Amino acid sequence: MVDLPTLALPPDDWRDDDGDLKPEIIETVEALIASSDREQLKSLLAEAHEADMGELLEKLATDDRPKLIELLGDVFDFTALTEVDEAIRIEIIEDLPVQTVAEGVAELESDDAVYILEDLTEEDRTEILDKLAPIDRVALKRALDYSEGSVGRRMKDEFVAVPPFWTVGQVIDHLREASDLPGEFTEVFVVDPAYKLLGNLRLDRILRSRRPIVVTTLMEEDPHTIRADSDQHDAALEFERYNLLSAPVVDDAGRLVGVLTVDDIVDVIEEEADAEIKALGGVKADEELSDSVWTIAKSRFGWLFVNLLTAFIASTVLKTFEAQLETMVALAVLAPIVKPGRQCGDPNHDRRRACARHASAWATQRASRHRPRTSRRHHQRHRLRGDYRDHRWVLVLHTRSWPGHRACDDLQSHRGGVRRNSDSART
Repeated sequence: MVDLPTLALPPDDWRDDDGDLKPEIIETVEALIASSDREQLKSLLAEAHEADMGELLEKLATDDRPKLIELLGDVFDFTALTEVDEAIRIEIIEDLPVQTVAEGVAELESDDAVYILEDLTEEDRTEILDKLAPIDRVALKRALDYSEGSVGRRMKDEFVAVPPFWTVGQVIDHLREASDLPGEFTEVFVVDPAYKLLGNLRLDRILRSRRPIVVTTLMEEDPHTIRADSDQHDAALEFERYNLLSAPVVDDAGRLVGVLTVDDIVDVIEEEADAEIKALGGVKADEELSDSVWTIAKSRFGWLFVNLLTAFIASTVLKTFEAQLETMVALAVLAPIVKPGRQCGDPNHDRRRACARHASAWATQRASRHRPRTSRRHHQRHRLRGDYRDHRWVLVLHTRSWPGHRACDDLQSHRGGVRRNSDSART
């Protein structure tokens, strides 16, 4: 039997002083999954935040993740899948029945649904979309038609729009009585019959105005808009420059098609920072700590193979001039024909990659979730290369993988240089 006092812990008490999930929570969930205790699982996890649920899924064994979702049924919020690494999310979706995934996606906001579906193969995505209601299927297909990295992929297509002849009283009554409103919103948009954006009204202004006033006299005309086909990075700069909390998204004809909110922009900024940190070590932006050994081995094979070829060429050249080297030892200075570079012949390159991956994980608070599994993965990867010196370095890196510690000498020297330059400027 599972300890009932543990089950009584509210979600606010799930984390320890370091911000990690308490081990007893994970052990309790694992025990309940093993016993298929549906009712107690629902009692424990019904009020869990999607961020906590996402981290819990990452902590569980691979086979337990889909079991947990199926046991929770309609209690499970599929928004939690947006909080896990891409590789884990795809594994979970592939292990779940298509109908279960379709029902969960149908309950999500459009931007979260697109975020989950866009990483799937075309076949899996089509299979899930076919199970959705026609109106939901059309909306998601339209969003997925936008190019990857565009605002159209990130925006919500749920918003509140009213005609220009409505009064404040009509707007308030509509907000009270309508059943198909977004879960959360902060402004109302004024549109013409062709859905071209005329202006917007913040909720605080609506509530402070008298009922007979027409909305066109209160609205902010020509609000700051963002094109649906513009880049997400450019949209993030717009939010930063103009201190926006949300912005209407329009198409080429100026028609309102969605809204972009600050929580979406925070995700964009995090992804941009993650990609830039990884780029410091030559790691691909889509590479995750949860990726399999085979996936990472394939991404490394190209430059390692070139490295092997250049090593053979260098040894052949040295063999050709062996007699000259014996007579004039000074020529040995020219031995390193293949200069260690960023991609080939650099024994420290894989170390920089490991450092960049871990620095990225620490920046997004994910390193502690994957530490034991990542150690085994690095061990397997470095054994394939036969580079035990790199393996020992990775083990040392793992012993230092705690918040607040410097990850590697490259980043330390970079930061030190920035600090020295700042001090000189102030002097």
